[in-house]
Parts: sequence; structure tokens; C-alpha cells
Amino acid sequence: MSTKQRSLGDVLQEFSHHRKLMQEELAKVIVGQHDVIEQVFAAIFTRGHCLLEGVPGLAKTLMVSTIARILDVGFNRIQFTPDLMPSDITGTMVLDEDDHGKREFRFVEGPVFTNILLADEINRTPPKTQAALLQAMQEREVTIGRTTYPLPEPFFVIATQNPIEQEGTYPLPEAQLDRFMFNITVGYPSVEEEEQILTTTTRNESAEVNKVLSAKAIVNLQRLVNSVAVTPYIIKYAAALVRATRPADPTAPEFVKELVDWGAGPRAGQFLISGGKAIAAMDGRFSISIDDVRKIAVPVLRHRVSTNFQAQAEGLSNVDLIERLIREIPEPAIEKFEK
Repeated sequence: MSTKQRSLGDVLQEFSHHRKLMQEELAKVIVGQHDVIEQVFAAIFTRGHCLLEGVPGLAKTLMVSTIARILDVGFNRIQFTPDLMPSDITGTMVLDEDDHGKREFRFVEGPVFTNILLADEINRTPPKTQAALLQAMQEREVTIGRTTYPLPEPFFVIATQNPIEQEGTYPLPEAQLDRFMFNITVGYPSVEEEEQILTTTTRNESAEVNKVLSAKAIVNLQRLVNSVAVTPYIIKYAAALVRATRPADPTAPEFVKELVDWGAGPRAGQFLISGGKAIAAMDGRFSISIDDVRKIAVPVLRHRVSTNFQAQAEGLSNVDLIERLIREIPEPAIEKFEK
């Protein structure tokens, strides 16, 4: 093994160690939810955004705020409400007057100018206000008037929403849903986990967590994750999986053509590859495997595949179809080279 490979291996092992430290610190406050935490970490290390869905009381907000506490980064929380305005997110221009009586406009930054932005109950605000995050999430900048202001690095949006409550909510449009790398479902805890939650939270104690990574360290780790090797074999599999979700594609299985209205775009494939890189790097490996792609396929594709009325009548969700695709899409054939 070369010196370069040894140094990269050392860095990856150190990365894996930091990830374990983050999990240990988070476990002081959050019980269980290991898959959810792993997916949030994967998004952070690949400059992605997350949408957390779950019924009230599953500690979605607490999880995000605790992650911000173990990272030495800026954190802002916005409680989305029907009367929230775009300027409440991005900021606004105010008229200032100096000591000489000269007046001029000055831009006052909104809460979006941070490293981790928690968009709590994002579906409770109208589309006009939801759209204020589009430019920030994609280009990582905000345009006010004729001036464009860059957002700090790193920058992540972690949004939450309650999937069971429809009254007084505004479902996110598909264009904005596509900005989220993962759509993560936060489920109920197991019996043992729930008993532990009841034991620890009913005491008059608060856990102290330690900071593990700085903003600069996160940016460096993002570069490291981006350098993880991806073979054409993995690219072919990710492309085949994404294309199979599109009912108009010739390679789509018959059940997709019958039960799906529209499938995932190329951005889904990009997120499958970058998410797989994060999973591999957090595990201390040099390259990603098919299993890494399969592991994150559901949160990547869940909000990018729309089922039709027939699927709903048969009681099939988009997750059911994605899991079936994962089982049925074969691995690409490995080319054999003749001597």
C-alpha cells in the first residue's frame, strides 16, 4: 500500500472515529433512531438537506438541536406558521440614519444565515414563504433586491413535518421536495427504547453533550467524502435503479408502469452516489458498494416516486414499490477482459 493510500486510510479511520463520537454524544439525549441518525449524518457530510417526517412527540426537533450542539456551528430554528413571511426567513432591508442625518438602507440578515437551519413544521406555511428557501437550499445564497449574499459554509436545512395532520397545512411542491436529499421517516421506539425514554426523561436531570466537530472540520470531511472512489459498476446500478422508477422508461418493470405516475430524476442518482460515499466513509472504507446504495435508496427515492390511484386502491405505498425495485433490479454484469 502506498504512502498516499495509508494516509487516506488513516484519515478515513479518524473520520469513522469522529462519527462514533457523534453517535455517543447524541445517545446521551436521543434514545434509538439509529437509522435516522445515520442518514442525517450522511446528509451533513455530503452537503445535503433532510426532511424528517413523523408524528408529534418523537423528538425530531430535539434530535436536530442536539446535533447542532455536538457540532461547533451556528444553529437557528424557524417555527413555520401560516402568517410567516419570506423576509422572516431571508432578512429585510431597514432604513438607517447616521450621525450626520444621512439615510441609507442596510440589510439585516434573517435566520437562514446560519450553518444548520431547522425548518420546524415546514408544511404549515404557504408556498410563497416555503419558496424563500429554494435559492438557499440549491445555490446556498440569498438574493435581496439587486444584491446576492452568500450563506456560510457549511449550510444545511433540516425540515420537519407531521404527515398525519392535513388541516391548515400546505404540502411542499415537488420542486422543493426534490431539493431534499433524504425524506426520513421517524418511527415509534421499541418497547425497550420507550422504557428507557420514560426512565431518563422523568428525572430532573439534563444531559451535557460535548462538541465533536467544528465548521472547518465538517467542510474538510465533506471534501474527503467526495473523494471516495465510485466504480462504473456502482454508477450503472444507481442509474438502472433510478430509471426503473419511471413508468415511461423501457427498462421499467411492468408493476412500475401500472402503479406509478412519475418517477425520480437524475438528482436522485446523484444523491444515491453521494449518500453511498458517506455511508462508506463513515464505515472507514475507500469505496462504496451496492449495499451502500440499497441502504439509502428508500429515503432518497421516497419523495421522488408518485403512485397512482390503482396503487392506492391496492394499498401499496411508494415505499412498497421502491423496496420491490431494490429486490428485483439486478446488479450489473461485470465485464470480463480477455487476455
